[in-house]
Amino acid sequence: MSREMDVEVSGPPADAGSSAPPAAATGWWDRLWKEWIKPILVVAIVLGSIRSAIADWNDVPTGSMKPTILEGDRIFVNKLAYDLRIPFTSLRVATWSAPKRGDIVVFPSPADGKRLVKRVVGLPGDRLELQNNRLFVNGESALYEPLDPSIARQVDGPERFRFAKESVEGKSHPVMITPGYGARPTFEPMTVPEGKYFMMGDNRDNSLDSRWFSFVDRNVIVGRATAVALSVDLAHHWAPRWKRFFTRLP
Repeated sequence: MSREMDVEVSGPPADAGSSAPPAAATGWWDRLWKEWIKPILVVAIVLGSIRSAIADWNDVPTGSMKPTILEGDRIFVNKLAYDLRIPFTSLRVATWSAPKRGDIVVFPSPADGKRLVKRVVGLPGDRLELQNNRLFVNGESALYEPLDPSIARQVDGPERFRFAKESVEGKSHPVMITPGYGARPTFEPMTVPEGKYFMMGDNRDNSLDSRWFSFVDRNVIVGRATAVALSVDLAHHWAPRWKRFFTRLP
């Protein structure tokens, strides 16, 4: 008398070589993704979008804008000052203003693409001239007055330089020159083309600006620098310059 047995097989034999990862491994990865990687990616994308299209802050490694901006300053850049751009692109979706004379703006250098911080000196249609570091705008000379000594004292070795407050059409800001250096203190009259701007550094004898690479296209201006967020003295072991923290740029 034979006896039959039915055997129910619910899965492959143990030695069938299944490639499915162990449950513990997949669980560990899921937790890592949900609890760490995904939140970090979301924060990075949000912050990146804000820095790309709304506001940013930038280190200033050179002295081309002294005495207004010093090496070691970290400046706040308002990227909504003139227009709204799609994050991570140069495409503008709305425009509500244009750079004004005296604004400090951020843009890539036409020469090598490096990010620069300069002051708007000439607007579209302006006729500009520089004679021995005296600026003329539309035939009128800028007004030069003594600069507040407390501003000059923030520059290392102030006795080596000459400082002044330069005013054009009621807009004033500090400038400095280096006697005997004379880096392009003069240029012949020129007219700024439509859609272009003429930029200069406040440190007139030590600035790579429109005197060297010509006009700057409106479309490449990414924002306006409005304040010093914080500042450290690079020559003295990164000591904080507390008085410069959260100060408005003229």
